[in-house]
Amino acid sequence: MLVWFVYDISEDKPRRKISEKAIELGLKRVQKSVFLGKVEETVADELLLYSEDLINLDDDSIYMFPMCQEDFKKIELIGQAFDEAMANDEIKTLFL
Repeated sequence: MLVWFVYDISEDKPRRKISEKAIELGLKRVQKSVFLGKVEETVADELLLYSEDLINLDDDSIYMFPMCQEDFKKIELIGQAFDEAMANDEIKTLFL
């Protein structure tokens, strides 16, 4: 499934660990706290469980948004697209 993984985490150490885990599991960074990728549902669940153990539940937030290909193709962008150096060709072709 295609997912957006977005977070707002105040502490550096858990934020770094979670971003590294997101990349390890196959997501691509499209902004500093926004990741996108195609993953199995079990992988998405693994990332959420991993993240939950690291964050402060009173201050931090994490969102996982599943998105179908049809809706992904309807995305409109104003301004700069995500940093191409942070994404691979697979993700870039999704925008075409």
